[in-house]
Amino acid sequence: MIKKIYPAIHHFLVVLTALLTLSTVPVMANEKTVALTESELNALIDARIEKALARYQLDNGGFDAKVEKSIITFIGKQQDEQRRQQAEVQQRQDAKAKYVKPVDPKQDHIYGDPKAPVSLIEYSDFECPFCKRFHLTAKKLIDDNPGKINWVYRHFPLQFHNPGAQKQAEASECAAELGGNDAFWAYTDLIYERTKAGGKGFPIADLTPLAVEIGLPKAPFAECLESEKYAQKVKQDFAEGAKAGISGTPGNILRHNASGQVVVVSGAQPYERLQQALDNLNKVVAKK
Repeated sequence: MIKKIYPAIHHFLVVLTALLTLSTVPVMANEKTVALTESELNALIDARIEKALARYQLDNGGFDAKVEKSIITFIGKQQDEQRRQQAEVQQRQDAKAKYVKPVDPKQDHIYGDPKAPVSLIEYSDFECPFCKRFHLTAKKLIDDNPGKINWVYRHFPLQFHNPGAQKQAEASECAAELGGNDAFWAYTDLIYERTKAGGKGFPIADLTPLAVEIGLPKAPFAECLESEKYAQKVKQDFAEGAKAGISGTPGNILRHNASGQVVVVSGAQPYERLQQALDNLNKVVAKK
């Protein structure tokens, strides 16, 4: 009966019994150990389980209920522990994120209203495939919340994506020098649109032609890029991001600029997660 009702338990007990070398048991037959056949072993297991059920006054339904309750309790405890660990990680990230450099309209590249109360500060890598995907998500968030939040782009080129990611970051700074904030975002948008990502997704040789494509002068741009005049600025962005707890890209920090209240939203999060984080941050600030 047990084999039919509880096949998994029965199979487990058969294996366990075999491992414990219980396939032979002493019986009263001239006081010698007699080997059991498979059918005899199954009958013995059935008898022992039936005895256990009777001892604890459990019918089959009661046994199932006990097992189900134990499984649900176990899963619940695991989920609670996972939530606790996630909360601890979030708290540590938010604590580090308080060191993020405040937004400076004179230094930062800002998409949206520069006077918006909240900034999405993204530390990004032009060769990161997740950054490529996140780029359009971040833009939509700003467009859907005019005057409420802006987007600040800072560089965080990962070593294994260099030299491409580093040179692309420098090129975007050259675009900003020659064409201002609008040119920076136009140049950035095109790189993300065309790169295949992964470290070699956009040829360094094509960085100057891309600048010409958006209307920037070829010779001055090429000179700027070759001089590496913005190499240190890119490295400084990286160092400041690391100080604020950024370890991967896209590294996103929502910052309420007046209060300094921050929340970390790591990775290429979906639009709904970003919107929820923005709404929650505004609620927290409103209560203080």
